[in-house]
Amino acid sequence: MHLRTLPRRPARPRPATGLRLAAAAGVAGPVAFTTAWAAASLLQAGHGVAEVQISGLGAPDARDPWIMITGFVVLGGCSVAFGSALHSELGGAGRAGPGPRLIQAAGVLTIAAGLLRRDRMLLTSPAGESWHNHAHDLVSIPVYLALVAVPLLLARRFRGDPRWSALCVPLAADSLATLAVLAVFLAGTSPAAAGVLQRIGVTLPLAALCAIAVRLLAAGQARELAREPGAPAPGAT
Repeated sequence: MHLRTLPRRPARPRPATGLRLAAAAGVAGPVAFTTAWAAASLLQAGHGVAEVQISGLGAPDARDPWIMITGFVVLGGCSVAFGSALHSELGGAGRAGPGPRLIQAAGVLTIAAGLLRRDRMLLTSPAGESWHNHAHDLVSIPVYLALVAVPLLLARRFRGDPRWSALCVPLAADSLATLAVLAVFLAGTSPAAAGVLQRIGVTLPLAALCAIAVRLLAAGQARELAREPGAPAPGAT
């Protein structure tokens, strides 16, 4: 038999516990990251809550920079796990679309952004930046692009799928709102509001991921209930 005539193997279902943990990571990561920048912002004596940008909270001259670094690493690791679970849930290669894999790629880059620290807390620091400061800036660019692209790609994938279609409009709106906020932030036209704009632009797509993760958890729980002894078969009346 010619290799091209062989049927494609369906994606293997994940064990229930593994799916549950990976789906929960889609909530845990954003919550940990948001908690990290909120806590670290409050700890910076002499600076307003939103005066220091998120990356600056992990700089060596910030107070307790390990909090923000941990937030980056936890969000990145959880994104990799969650993206894998979502890819499997949506049918695997050829059916899931690029969204889940982009979540995973953004997760890896988020870890890198946290470990490649800025030299100083404030962006008004003198010139002569280190290689890892420049690397942090370069890594951040595709992460920002992913924040806009992921909700839009998932909205397109969910269209026509009765299990997920209710999220299409909210995800598309989330993507457009994130694009607008980050465009103003990256343009630097409102320096005084930069910290606020950045936090909003990051929080919107992370909230969207949480909504998807909750839906994924609910889908897994429904399957488990359907497998219990005495449960009616799908479609049975």
